[in-house]
Order: sequence, then structure tokens, then C-alpha cells
Amino acid sequence: MTAPATTPSPLHLVLGDEELLVERAVRAVLDSVRIADPAAELTRMRVSELTAPQLAEMVSPSLFSEGRVIVLDAAHDIAAEIADAVLDYVRHPADGIVLVVVHNGGGRSKAGKSLPGALRKAGAVVTECAKITKPAEREAFVRTEVRSAGGRIDAAAVTALIDAVGSDLRELASAAGQLVADSGGAIDEHAVRRYHRGRADVTGFEVAEKAVAGDRAAALESLRWAQQTGVAHVLLADALADAVRTVARVSAAGRGNPNQMAGELGMPPWKVRKAQGQTRGWSARGLAEAMRIVARVNAEVKGAAADADYAVERAVLDVLAARQQR
Repeated sequence: MTAPATTPSPLHLVLGDEELLVERAVRAVLDSVRIADPAAELTRMRVSELTAPQLAEMVSPSLFSEGRVIVLDAAHDIAAEIADAVLDYVRHPADGIVLVVVHNGGGRSKAGKSLPGALRKAGAVVTECAKITKPAEREAFVRTEVRSAGGRIDAAAVTALIDAVGSDLRELASAAGQLVADSGGAIDEHAVRRYHRGRADVTGFEVAEKAVAGDRAAALESLRWAQQTGVAHVLLADALADAVRTVARVSAAGRGNPNQMAGELGMPPWKVRKAQGQTRGWSARGLAEAMRIVARVNAEVKGAAADADYAVERAVLDVLAARQQR
């Protein structure tokens, strides 16, 4: 016997600006509504394009009791008149209508800033979709995606996957799902490297890692491959800068337990551990010079250099030379 569908909440607040999570939250509401009413229609509109009469028409009860999901996008840009109309409606919502308000958590106007609090007080179901910016949060996202797909992934594989795919959540989610399907569920570093080798080679990660490790031949070989496959100069410069800054920060922190240092440095333990190995061979003078080099190439690839390919290659060679300074 099929369990009866639960009645969806009439008001939802999707709060944050991580695009993938926002879209998933809206989709989850729509899916839950369509469990109860498969014919429910979706209407979606930005609040900046909405008038009070349009809103009134959208939320008017249907003569035929059709279910509707109404999504108001970019509610942080809402005008006071529309905000008042929304709040008037949510005090007495219509049967069969589910209102979803998407808000980035900010707002330039008083109405935009105060709307989330007012919707919370009105009983909105809140889904947090804050931007994922910290490495630990991105790693947690990957692990969650793999678990959701029915798989398991170890720490080294998480690192390898992010190195291979980058920080875009859509691509990470897609890669995680594909790896679970291809690997039978258990994902290790070998599986990631095997299925994403080409991607890993051209993210800039390998170039940067070989450069800070002092491996001239491998760094230049990886750089040539990255350039041939069309990796953006900005991504190569960013990877080099991240590697140098990480080594500099860990070097300045001194030796210690990576697990204890991770919290102080704002890095995952594996990254601290790797950087501790890379600091060997670097002097304080060399790291200071490398920091100047990566700052220079960052400006060069954004327009200061006539030849961005040459600028990146020179930066890699200069970082290799800086490592030899004593």
C-alpha cells in the first residue's frame, strides 16, 4: 500500500548564492510538490521584473485547484512595494500554491535586507545555500556527493579529484557521480587519476607542484602540455601562486603536527603535510622572491604582458631559480 503524500509547506526561503545548491533546492521543492500533485506547474520570475498586480495574479487561487510552484528569483533586489505584497500574501497563503523565495542573503535596499527575517518569522522552510569557498567545505561537498551516489571515497582521492576537476561544484558533482558508476562504488586516488588524468594534467596543479618541488624538467613538460591543451593563463598563474603561498605559510608556521596546525592555518591536514615536505629546500629569501614572482605573473596574465605564454613560462623558471636561493 502506498503511503499518502505529505502536504508541502506553502512557503520556502532558499538563502545563499551557490548556484548549484540553489537550483537543487528549488528542484527539491518542485519534486516534493509533484509527489502530491504530478500536474503542478512551475512559474519562475525575477522580482525586479515583477509588479504587484502580476504577483496578485500569480498567487490567486485556481478555479480548478491546480497545484502551482511560484519561484521568485533574486529577491535581494526586491522593491518595497513587492516586498509588502509578498508579506501580505504569506500571512494568508492560498491552497495549492507553494511560494519559493530565492535570496542571496544580502540586499542593497532595506526591503531586500529585511525580507529573509520576515519570511523566517512567517514560518518559511529555509534551505541554506551559502557559497562554498573554503577547501574543507569543497572536500566535504565531494564526500557528500559520493555518498549520495552510493559510493565511498578516501581522503587522497578527494584531493586528487579536486585537483583534477577544479572548484566548480557542477563539474565536481558530475565527476563524483561518474566515478561511483565507473569504479563500482569504492573510489581511491588511482581511480581518480585513471578516469581524470587528462583533466588533472591541465589544471595547473601539476605544473605548480613540480615547480615548488624544484623538478625543472617535469615542471616545464607539464607546462608545455597545459599550454598545448589550451589551459587559461590565469588558471596556471593562480595554481602557481597557491602552491607558493601554501609553502610560505607552512614554512613560516614551523614544524609541527599537521592535524594541529591545520586549524591555525585554515588548511586541511593533508595539505599541511604535503607542504611540509615541499618546504625542504626553500629558504626564507627564496620564498620571499617566489611571492614577488607569482604576484608579477598574476598581473601579467591579466593584461600587463604582451605574451602571456612567455610570462607564465618565465614565472615557472623564476620560481625554480628562487628555490635555489640561500
